[in-house]
Amino acid sequence: MRHRKFIKEKFAVAGVIEALLLVALVAIILSTIQLVYIPQVMNEREADHMEDVSNQFSYLKSVIDTQSLLGSMETDVPLAYVPMTSPITLGSRELPYFVTARAFGELSIINDEELYNITVFPELLEETSGDPKGIFPLTSIKYVAYNSYFVDQTYVLEGGGIILDQPTGEPVMRVNPSISVEDGTKINIRFYLPKIIGTRGKNSTSGYGNCYIRTNYSMHETYSGDIPDGGYIKIYTDYLNAWNESLYSILGKYVEPPYEYINITLLQSPPCVEIRPRPAPTGKVINLELTVIDIKAQISPGWIV
Repeated sequence: MRHRKFIKEKFAVAGVIEALLLVALVAIILSTIQLVYIPQVMNEREADHMEDVSNQFSYLKSVIDTQSLLGSMETDVPLAYVPMTSPITLGSRELPYFVTARAFGELSIINDEELYNITVFPELLEETSGDPKGIFPLTSIKYVAYNSYFVDQTYVLEGGGIILDQPTGEPVMRVNPSISVEDGTKINIRFYLPKIIGTRGKNSTSGYGNCYIRTNYSMHETYSGDIPDGGYIKIYTDYLNAWNESLYSILGKYVEPPYEYINITLLQSPPCVEIRPRPAPTGKVINLELTVIDIKAQISPGWIV
């Protein structure tokens, strides 16, 4: 009877162990990339997107300012009535091959005269008709970002100024509204106030792609009048700190010594920013010239004439 001799070989076992170790190494590398580097990449990506939105809102403001200026000129300027389109990037896509989340955004036109307005007392007079008016709508185009990695941000084009708001901290005015001031026997304030008029069904959109805002000049009316001691200008808005700081940057010279002509006060009940002439003999009467420019706006494609 023949006896067979078996020889033990360990090479196959070593190969399996090497393969398992290699798979484990790849898994560790991918996990490190997913948990450490991918959040950093996505954070920077969303931060870049927020910078793009900031630039796009600056462009949108320049378009509306140009339309407002051309439309309010004394001569007939057909170019003012030509619609212009401004892009807004709502969000950003996820990275391929990795577990990431999209950033979404929401864009809307807000026109609620009861909540957001500029109230003037005594009432101003319309220059052509002489009709009195004391309440003027403070409309806005608002973008809200819903980020997954970077801090959520809100950009608002309100009253001709660009406001940046975040969940932490106070809102700030990135670009001041179109207000000019001259000091004479009176404090002469000239304010170009765009009134954004949305179209039904074209007032809002949301998502992560690109959208477009079409704007065009419609008409304008200019109101003016003196605001003596006892009168006021009140701005009702959700962004009190932004407007307060903006008005101080424009009118602060006439609040502090030696030119203590007016007061700028942040009121809490009801919440508003108030501009009021100081009493005589140090105070000066405010002469306000307020030009309200109607700007028709539509969001997303499918324009309505």
